[in-house]
Amino acid sequence: MTEGTIPAAAEAEGDTLTRLEQEGEIAADYLEGLLDIADLDGDIDMDVEADRAAVSIISDSSSRELQKLVGRDGEVLEALQELTRLAVHRETGDRSRLMLDIAGFRAKKRTELAHLGAQAADEVKSSGEPVKLNPMTPFERKVVHDAVAAAGLRSESEGEEPQRFVVVLPA
Repeated sequence: MTEGTIPAAAEAEGDTLTRLEQEGEIAADYLEGLLDIADLDGDIDMDVEADRAAVSIISDSSSRELQKLVGRDGEVLEALQELTRLAVHRETGDRSRLMLDIAGFRAKKRTELAHLGAQAADEVKSSGEPVKLNPMTPFERKVVHDAVAAAGLRSESEGEEPQRFVVVLPA
């Protein structure tokens, strides 16, 4: 390698990071406009986590106002995430896997789901029988799959949306 050249892998990694940061910037602009229209206070935090842009709306004041943007069981949050992904797609032409969190809802949910996945794995280890969990969103299933894998077992998703669920299987 000649002096001053960057290995292709490092360059590709830098390109990916730049692209994800751009997605975060576009999403933040879109969400700031949405907060202005809804007359809600909130700060936008951007990051890159697990090869995807992550954008959070947080508030110093009561997060009760932001709960309107979360909705029942995160339904409004899921819709806003899809709209934000569409806004990013419109600007970049690329499909976005951006994750949106509002008032810490998704972070809290991630902790609860990781615990659920670990409990299901323990149950399968002790019984030797598969365990079927309740239907979940793709985000929820991903967290459970990761927790099951961390416990040394495997899992699969079965069913059709919106009734798709995780089955934890014996080793």
